Amino acid sequence: MSGPEHRRASSGRDAPARVRRRQRRRRRATAAVALAAAVWVTVLSLAAAVDDFPRGLFLLVCGALVAAGVWEGVLRRGWGRVAGLAGAGAALTGGVLLLIDEGYLRTLLLLGLGALVWHAAARSAFRPDVVLPPAERPRRPVVVVNPRSGNGRAVRAGLAQAARDRGIDVVELRPGEDLAALVRSAVAAGADAVGMAGGDGSQAVVAAVAADAGLPYACIPAGTRNHFAVDLGVDRSDVVGALDALVDGSERVVDLAEVNGRVFVNNVSLGVYAHAVQREGYRAAKVRTLLDAVPGSLGARGGSRDLTWTTPGGRTMQGAAVILVGNNQYRLGGAAGAGTRPAVDQGLLGVTVVDPSDGSARHRRRPWRQWVVHEFRVEATPPVPVGIDGEAAVLDAPVVFRVRPAALRVRIAVHHPGASPSAIEPVGALAALRALARIAGGGDPRQRPSRVPPAVRQQAR
Repeated sequence: MSGPEHRRASSGRDAPARVRRRQRRRRRATAAVALAAAVWVTVLSLAAAVDDFPRGLFLLVCGALVAAGVWEGVLRRGWGRVAGLAGAGAALTGGVLLLIDEGYLRTLLLLGLGALVWHAAARSAFRPDVVLPPAERPRRPVVVVNPRSGNGRAVRAGLAQAARDRGIDVVELRPGEDLAALVRSAVAAGADAVGMAGGDGSQAVVAAVAADAGLPYACIPAGTRNHFAVDLGVDRSDVVGALDALVDGSERVVDLAEVNGRVFVNNVSLGVYAHAVQREGYRAAKVRTLLDAVPGSLGARGGSRDLTWTTPGGRTMQGAAVILVGNNQYRLGGAAGAGTRPAVDQGLLGVTVVDPSDGSARHRRRPWRQWVVHEFRVEATPPVPVGIDGEAAVLDAPVVFRVRPAALRVRIAVHHPGASPSAIEPVGALAALRALARIAGGGDPRQRPSRVPPAVRQQAR
């Protein structure tokens, strides 16, 4: 190889390392700035309270409210984040209106500036961007494109031509074709990496074939929801850019799960949602169909009442509004990253059970219980309607779930996040402060879930 060619090749191999070092420095810097700003807000408020007691107590209260609102803005998403930031703004505005005549305007402005820096730096430090180890470039990558998925998203994006421009072979899935057989044929013909441009149900089929063949797989988010892509760290708004995973992507190893021998990548639901996906018109009107399914699912003779399962504590339970079994555990509630999985490589099934409404039952702090297991079993008398990665199916009982740890090699484009939205964002104020300190010290930014969380196990009893 000539000198210039060698330098270009070396530069290409070193690029992820350079990105990794640059990203690590940026994250450490923003975490340090966030901690410094938090200390600044605290010290400023305390100093004012001590120097001008008792009038300074009003500013201390104002500072506490601003800090609490800003922190909620960091740790929440959606309306929770809006409410937190609005509360911080209202507290600061109220402080200005009440204390401006006392000579605190400069202090309040510094307090607001510190809170703004704190919020922005913490949000930057908790961005779900990680740099994964580089992987060898495939010699003959193949991507299967479902042109109908996501209402024709792949076609609108010009995905097939973009793949060919990158040297990726394209196979189009036509109506009525067996997707698994199509991928196996491509592997038999020499494909050494496979990608799927389609929805989550199609992703599970291709991922299973790739795992069985020991080949790397790429998730191209050309479906409607693309939940698996989000939890893998693929930018679902960048359909064409996701193809770069099959050219010069990085690699991570994740788990697969199966129900009665069928592979799934996200989750399997039993109960209300499972009944809803069986109904005609579900995809056109998901919320209405889901609500219409509730009475039949929770009624005395509904399928949900017939489900029998066992808690980790050994108690046999019957009936549930929803049983959701995930390929790893989901984060629920109002925390940042809710509805996603912090990790998909823990070798565990995440079980979530939502109890049916019962006026005589003791109210739980949360309407659901969660725990993690390696295997889960649901008994029932009739066949059980289920939703497998959002696709309707009916399974014979018992319904048996198992995890397949480290089963799938996943390629991800270097410029995509590489981690789930909940992989780095912590739950709780103290956990967030500890995470900032860990990141500022050069530690792993990812929140690694405990394999056997005692609190979760206790909650499930």
